[in-house]
Order: sequence, then structure tokens, then C-alpha cells
Amino acid sequence: MAQQHTTTLVNGIDVEILQNTVAAVEHDPSLGTCKFRATNKWVEGAHNRSRIDDYFAAGEERHHQQAFELNADEPPLLAGDDRAPNPVEFLLHALAGCVTTSMVAHAAVRGIHIEELESELEGDIDLRGFLGLSSDVPKGYTSIRVKFRAKADPEDLERLRRLADNSPVYNTLTHGVNVNIEVEPM
Repeated sequence: MAQQHTTTLVNGIDVEILQNTVAAVEHDPSLGTCKFRATNKWVEGAHNRSRIDDYFAAGEERHHQQAFELNADEPPLLAGDDRAPNPVEFLLHALAGCVTTSMVAHAAVRGIHIEELESELEGDIDLRGFLGLSSDVPKGYTSIRVKFRAKADPEDLERLRRLADNSPVYNTLTHGVNVNIEVEPM
């Protein structure tokens, strides 16, 4: 007789699937090694397009159910046509999405019920750095503020805040990452 999978959803997360993944990685840490990829092509002006399709996880090459295309542009003030969010806005989106997912998934495993969760993000950039007008001014964000509003038990709000610490994007931004850029002929 075949085993039947009983779905236990907490915050919309299938807790059994997540717990099985945790157990598999605990048993074989190499299964935790992932490589996510994106390709990008310049379209024109400040407009470019990234494509996300394949990745490596759980010891094998995988493909998303569909390829994703993300356009980036700049507002007219920065010589763009405003056809898409600019890359620093995508960074805010990545941070919001990753922290939200981390909170919701880790809360689910801990039995913390969330009815609603939303956030607002705002980041400060001084264009003098990006435009090369001052070597004393950073070229990127100098500060990012994230404010969450949660409909959950009030005693769980600080626990939810601490769960944000599990976000890979949050950790990448706060701890840094090595980035190697090469340019070669086509």
C-alpha cells in the first residue's frame, strides 16, 4: 500500500516538505550546496534584461517550472526610459522577498501563525558616489530601513523579528560577499 502524503500547512508552507529538506541536509550536508544563476543582456540605453532558468540544488541540476525574465531600467533622471525598476530597487525587492519568506517559513516550522505580513523598505543613496563626483561618497546604499507589520500574536512579534536573521539576502547585505567581475571578448 502506498503512503499518502498529508499536507500540514502553516502560513501557507508545507511544513513536512520543509522538515524533510532539513533532515536530508542534516544527514548529508553536501545536499545544502546550491548555485543560483542569472544571465543578463543589455537591450539599449539603461535597459537590460535578466533571465533566470536553471540552478543547482540537492546534488543535481534543476530547472524552474518556467524561465523568468526581469527587466531593469533607470528613471529619466538617470538617462533611462523608466520601463522597469532600477537595479537598486530590485535589491530592495530581493531583500523584502527573502526576509518575508525566511520569516514565514521559519515561523511555520516553529508553529508561529501569521495571518498577514507586509513591509515597507527605503534606502539611501547619494548619487555623487555613483556619478563619480566624490570619492568620499559610497556608490551604493548607505542605509536601508525595513518596517514590517504583522498580524500575529503580539508575543510572537519579537520572535518574528529575530527570524529575519535567517534571510540569505539580509546576511549577504550585512556581512558582505566576494564578487569577482571579468570582461572577455564575445
